[in-house]
Amino acid sequence: MRSANSSAVYAFLKTAHDAHTIGIQSAASLLQDCGYEVVRADGQIELALSHITDERARKEIIDWISHNEISKIGITYRLDKSDAVRIFGYFVEELKKNQMLSTQGGPIDALFFGGLPESCKAIKKEFADLVSCFQGGESARETLLAMGVPSERIPVEMLEVSQYDDVRESFAKEIIDKGEYNYLESPATYAYPGFGSRQDTVLKRLQAVRAGELGKRPLVRAHVGPYSSDQKRSEAIKECANWSQQLAASGFLDILSLGTSQLTQSNFGENWHGKINGGGVPINSPDEFIQIYEAGRPLLMRTYAGTKNISELAQMYEETINISWHAMSLWWFNLLDGRGPYDLYTSLKEQILAIRYVAATGKPFEANVSHHFSFRGADDVTYIVSAYLAAKLLKKLGIKTFVLQNMLNTPGSTWGVQDLAKSRAMLTLVRSLEDENFKVLLQPRAGLEYFVADPYKAKIQLAAVSCLMDDIEAHNDSSPELLHVVSYSEASHLATPDVIDESIKITLHTLKEYRRAKRRGLIDDMNKNEEATGRERKLYQSSKKLIDFLEKSYPDLYSAEGFYKIFAAGFLPTPYLWKETEEFVHAVNWRSKSLHGSQVLINDLEDEMSTDERLELAGANIRDAEFLLKRRS
Repeated sequence: MRSANSSAVYAFLKTAHDAHTIGIQSAASLLQDCGYEVVRADGQIELALSHITDERARKEIIDWISHNEISKIGITYRLDKSDAVRIFGYFVEELKKNQMLSTQGGPIDALFFGGLPESCKAIKKEFADLVSCFQGGESARETLLAMGVPSERIPVEMLEVSQYDDVRESFAKEIIDKGEYNYLESPATYAYPGFGSRQDTVLKRLQAVRAGELGKRPLVRAHVGPYSSDQKRSEAIKECANWSQQLAASGFLDILSLGTSQLTQSNFGENWHGKINGGGVPINSPDEFIQIYEAGRPLLMRTYAGTKNISELAQMYEETINISWHAMSLWWFNLLDGRGPYDLYTSLKEQILAIRYVAATGKPFEANVSHHFSFRGADDVTYIVSAYLAAKLLKKLGIKTFVLQNMLNTPGSTWGVQDLAKSRAMLTLVRSLEDENFKVLLQPRAGLEYFVADPYKAKIQLAAVSCLMDDIEAHNDSSPELLHVVSYSEASHLATPDVIDESIKITLHTLKEYRRAKRRGLIDDMNKNEEATGRERKLYQSSKKLIDFLEKSYPDLYSAEGFYKIFAAGFLPTPYLWKETEEFVHAVNWRSKSLHGSQVLINDLEDEMSTDERLELAGANIRDAEFLLKRRS
């Protein structure tokens, strides 16, 4: 139904093979908070955009636009520049051919494109004033104004800022302007039995850091994944091996996180003829994994889990790259987000089988869970509770070391004090599971939608989020022990070895200088910040109440059946879920918004929803969820 507040209908679409959806979700959320109707393309239309050179696919898109009475439309494409220009060009020509533009008397009066800076530059050059481009990092106000929203329609709370964030940015700017991080030397080489061999592990390396004079320095993980659409697959493998060798030689990186392609995850070992790679290193054989691993020694290495044949791929990763730790997403990387072929229930069952295998290896395990809920509009309590549920399931399945990935700045409207509160409440809950057989390793990282495309500003952002990471446990110089360093070029271009090393230097130097400033009293002690403490207490109490309710209501909670049912009933809201929405209508049928730097659920009165309201609404769907599970199983 069209919004009563405006006659404009916005729509966003992407290709089926581009997994990047955060920009669309953020823009859609902002527009909805301003009272506009937003239509998001379903899987069929995404597939049509992927095959836009086909006349039938173009007709399907035009029919979709007409049926939904769309007046403003945006395309996002975060992969190859040439493909971006080709896709957008075909799209515009089809609009013109069908007299769809307002200048032709048609309904479309605004076109938007979101992508990497090079793509934006090429599309702007080609189509000039016909399109407004977004390359990431634009403020809420900038985004909405560029999309034609009058300033008086923008809610006041969107424009609020946090003093803590301003202080960190000021400190970070000074770090970058001085440039002293450029002179940081790589850490001394470790010396322990098995270093760099196939018997080496991240636990051994952590112990070496704890015991040695290096001390109080986190192990650094970074994402590495060279690929270009005009490369042959063999060339991409060779380049990745060369990059691994360079990063090993420079000595700043500890754990190389290998960014494989979507096809590697979903169609490993198969014939890829006619299939779209979708970005990432297109590895398709065990020998290619071994080639990259050998080139990168003594780096530790890890990579994405498979989205089918999950146990078999986990075993192959052990045999080829001696994987540093395994990571899976439980509710995600399946039909829910289009990243894998399994339905949710099958995916959960297959992952649990794979986790049992991982437990037998003794390797650590990382649950890529919380931020995937946040990407789809979940509130901060869902972020925390999903991490706790994942950790407790893993403990029950025999995992002894849990890597707690904590994506900060997610959603992008999150204030630093709220990130501290979320992180601390989550840590307290997850660490309550610790005993002699189960330990937790905190691994914070910057958010995927955090960085702007301007390299100078992005470096300042990287330094600022490094300060935030240190303030999670502000009095513990050994925390965090693991750091996932997101390269400052995230929003602009693929991170080369030089960019990765520079990003690590910025992070480590900032940590050292920030701790020094805190010891000298030049920086506020965020352990004593009343706002952060109050927010933490509220999040902890709400999260604990939800967890207690679930554990009481579901005897089989920590199982594929339990995780399926609580999602299907709506206990873990995902209002921006795009796929499988008919099956999981109770997960989608919520509203969330950014409020004073936090993400909250809201009720019909536009007020923040209480935990009791939430439990009552989701609790009413328990029988529906049981029925859905019976139908699935």
